[in-house]
Amino acid sequence: MRGWFFSENAYHLLPDAKEYDSIRVKLPNRYYDPKIGADLYHRFIDEWQIAEEMGLEIMVNEHHQTATNLNPSGPVVMGVLARETRKARLLILGNPIANRREPVRVAEEMAMVDVYSRGRLECGFVRGVPYEMSAGNHRPTRMMERFWEAHDLIVKAWTSHDGPFNWEGKYFHHRQVNIWPRPYQEPHPPIWITALSPSSAREVGARGYIVACFLTGFEGTKAVYDSYRGRRAELGLPAAGLDRFAYAALVYTGDTDEEGYAGARKLMWYLESNKVPPQFTSPPGYHPIANSVNAMKGSNPGIFKMFQ
Repeated sequence: MRGWFFSENAYHLLPDAKEYDSIRVKLPNRYYDPKIGADLYHRFIDEWQIAEEMGLEIMVNEHHQTATNLNPSGPVVMGVLARETRKARLLILGNPIANRREPVRVAEEMAMVDVYSRGRLECGFVRGVPYEMSAGNHRPTRMMERFWEAHDLIVKAWTSHDGPFNWEGKYFHHRQVNIWPRPYQEPHPPIWITALSPSSAREVGARGYIVACFLTGFEGTKAVYDSYRGRRAELGLPAAGLDRFAYAALVYTGDTDEEGYAGARKLMWYLESNKVPPQFTSPPGYHPIANSVNAMKGSNPGIFKMFQ
């Protein structure tokens, strides 16, 4: 088992939660102080370096138009870490490839990070959160189709070494794809993909990638993992090892139980202040109909609360 250090790298100096109805999309950036933000970025780098010294691997992500995450460009952060660390594996989870217009650019960025870090990259792909759909000027429907086509194009760009190829897909069209540099790792960096429902885990299982869950709870996570394993069994593929399954947990530690609980209560700020109106969390067509029905039935308390 491997342990990864991860923080959302939030901006914490926010107005009282009663003063805003959404921490994402609508919160004016006048609340952001660039001078404080610069100090925070250097603090984040220091924390990642300490994590490496403690023997942990490092994970980063990216989000947009939100105070909960100050990393709108995960590849930029990964480039910094490739130089400022020496041993830790570097996971980006992930690249929102369904919401990026240039998958080839993603392939180039990740290949560069892999070479820069001398083969320490672990490359995650994500569909993208609902509230980022409109800002990306994309329709919420068919995002998974777009996701997998972008994935296929990226992998082909990584693994093609005999000159340019053209790509004429349903969502992406590229001529003379021939990336320089190519990845350090062969045939390409390890791939991670997030899944929050059993249906989304099936294709990940078929391809044998690492599946990652967050805030899915015990029953929800078990359902995702079972679906992953079930799909592999249907296809007659070898059973997946435990290294194919990942879960991001919210953790706070202290020297005593009291300190730990006190810190955990502070950590609840992350969830309690994370207010987002339903028109952003569930745009029409983003969630499969079956998932929406199950959510409204209350099979997943967290999602049920979101729909309420």
